[in-house]
Amino acid sequence: MPTVLFEAGYRFFFYSRENAEPPHIHIEHGDKLAKYWLDPVELANSKRFRAHELSEVRELVIRYRDRLLEAWNEHFGA
Repeated sequence: MPTVLFEAGYRFFFYSRENAEPPHIHIEHGDKLAKYWLDPVELANSKRFRAHELSEVRELVIRYRDRLLEAWNEHFGA
């Protein structure tokens, strides 16, 4: 499960066997988890994050989207 980024206490990662799905990123903060699609940036699901936290996470995903997509493509060979 490659970690792509640590930012503001959030860990951004993906699982190595998820290449059958469109590009996305998982975000973890303590016991909270979320998954965002990267193209377009859209919340796929979340557990235990509050709405205002998801807004912050979404902004980070948007800010680092190119970097996250690059890591996805490098890892999965797209």
